[in-house]
Amino acid sequence: MTGVMNPRLRSIHISGIRTIAAMAEKDPDVINLTIGQPDFPTPDYIKEAGKRAIDNNKTAYTHTAGMLELREAVNQYMQKKYQFNYRPDDEILITAGASQAIDTALRTILEEGSEVIIPMPVFPGYEPVVQMCGAVPIYIDTSKNGFKVSADMIKEKITDNTRCLILSYPSNPTGRTLNKQEIQEIADLLKERDIFVISDEIYSELLYENKHSSIASIPEMRDKTIVINGLSKSHAMTGWRLGIAMGPSEIIAEMSKVQLYNVTCASSISQYAALEALTKETGDVPRMVKEYRKRRDYMYERLIGMGLEVYKPEGAFYLFPSISSTGISSMDFAIKLLQEEKTAVVPGDAFSEFGEGYIRISYASSMEHLEVGANRLERFIKKL
Repeated sequence: MTGVMNPRLRSIHISGIRTIAAMAEKDPDVINLTIGQPDFPTPDYIKEAGKRAIDNNKTAYTHTAGMLELREAVNQYMQKKYQFNYRPDDEILITAGASQAIDTALRTILEEGSEVIIPMPVFPGYEPVVQMCGAVPIYIDTSKNGFKVSADMIKEKITDNTRCLILSYPSNPTGRTLNKQEIQEIADLLKERDIFVISDEIYSELLYENKHSSIASIPEMRDKTIVINGLSKSHAMTGWRLGIAMGPSEIIAEMSKVQLYNVTCASSISQYAALEALTKETGDVPRMVKEYRKRRDYMYERLIGMGLEVYKPEGAFYLFPSISSTGISSMDFAIKLLQEEKTAVVPGDAFSEFGEGYIRISYASSMEHLEVGANRLERFIKKL
């Protein structure tokens, strides 16, 4: 019966992130620096809100777009944090995680033959969806520009078939981000063009030196941008599967159709927990960011000390050092490191061919684990 399956799926592969992570999970002695997931528990006040929702029987379907009270809280939070405004009534969609928001957005705006510009290397959750939509990914290699996309690089890739640009910043896997001037230059390029922007800002709270600048805060870009965000990374809520999509009403209306026939609505329990997260200031998020910054500084100095070339991340919780000097592929490096030193990292080619020659290290792990992992990595490098 294999002949009746969707032929587009044949070229789609399981992420290299999951491949190495699955190998690492088999051995309890492995220091696992693969998965991009906060090692902090969900803050207690958020968990209590979820428990109250269950106890109070808030377990029915919500509006497909999400509870209006939550959408109002999202708007207030985003206004305060990032200086843009999307109407709660018809310009905000609550989704089952940011990944589902990305899938829903792409399925809404793409058609056969549409071109989607994707700066690379990048989180492997965009390209497969683009391909499943029958659209064409168009790649930008950012490795020669410090892993930062520029307006000039985008301009070179624009054709009459360009439907969408994907921006993802702070970046997974590099931790690099775009500053206000760089975002403005991209906006100046696109503001007169009929091209959507999907701006994945899931790591927007995890910045260390500067504040996040959203392209949606530029007036000319507001109505052609779909902002993707959520609480997974900022509030340690990965398993709650709660994402946010914001955009012009005509796009959100069409995205709501996709969501209706996909998941109906996001979990009611998770929505009540998210409402508490967005409306109560407790200091948990700044405390987590402070700890991530400490870990970043430690791991960055350790990698530099090993002689590895690496950019210091401005945000997220990843480092993306070059291992090209070792002369072996990123996958071979990751497998050998796992087998010989019981330390798991992600091969750079998990983030496309443009990530080859690098590895991704997640420092969303305890300092104790990071120290042991760094020691093992250094020993491995010396052997090579």
